[in-house]
Amino acid sequence: MNAKRVDKIATGILYAISGIIVLILAAMLLYILFRGLPHVSWKFLTSPSKAYQAGGGIGIQLFNSLYLLLITLIISFPLSLGAGIYLSEYAKKNWLTDLIRTAIEILSSLPSVVVGLFGFLVFVIQFQYGFSILSGALALTLFNLPLLTRNIEESLRAVHFTQREAGLALGLSRWETVIHVVLPEASPGILTGLILSSGRIFGEAAALIYTAGQSAPALDFTNWNPLSVSSPISIFRQAETLAVHIWKINSEGTMPDGAAVSAGASAVLIIAVLLFNFGARALGKRLHKKMTSA
Repeated sequence: MNAKRVDKIATGILYAISGIIVLILAAMLLYILFRGLPHVSWKFLTSPSKAYQAGGGIGIQLFNSLYLLLITLIISFPLSLGAGIYLSEYAKKNWLTDLIRTAIEILSSLPSVVVGLFGFLVFVIQFQYGFSILSGALALTLFNLPLLTRNIEESLRAVHFTQREAGLALGLSRWETVIHVVLPEASPGILTGLILSSGRIFGEAAALIYTAGQSAPALDFTNWNPLSVSSPISIFRQAETLAVHIWKINSEGTMPDGAAVSAGASAVLIIAVLLFNFGARALGKRLHKKMTSA
């Protein structure tokens, strides 16, 4: 058997494996959407859930998921960006940086339930934040920080060294070169890492069961006092997210139309993640063109 025939066979096998993976993913998405979309309506998206009655919605859970995502990114993105810049641009290669990178790899592989239990013991009990958005956001920061830091570091390292040399040759300092040359060039990769981490945050359930709580108190959207537990912007209130709500419905079985609500909530969760991914990719392309004049 000659090399060309072997190459064609190997290429065909790889295409077949890729096609099978795409078909499995498409089948899963279509199954969830076909089951859930008939139950999705404006009332379903905006009305509060009901525990022992039919006809409840996911309005509060959907808002909690988006708000928790925002708080988590506000905490984790600056930390990850600073760590990524330091590891990529300033840190010298020695045993300490190797140890840091190894620790990042280990943290990124931790099961989410372990992160949730750690968050429960530290943030909920030790720091006495209780079951709250703050406890959930801090736990998800630990869950999100290693992956996001690694992605930012790799995106910065992917920028060719001639870009840095050009910035330094124009009289820019090292920090100005990073800010005005390297970061704009790496922005699509950084946004891709942000997308991946955001998808994990939005769909996370195990870590939030132990930290953010399993109840969704009624929110008063006329109350903007951040210290009030009924205020939508309070970070000290319990916040059952969409993923936790789906788990709770299927585990308790107290809702008469639980199967329909679960299917509709699953479809909304899938659509939200897809919209966020596609929207962020489009924004990344526009940002890259604007910041690099490409």
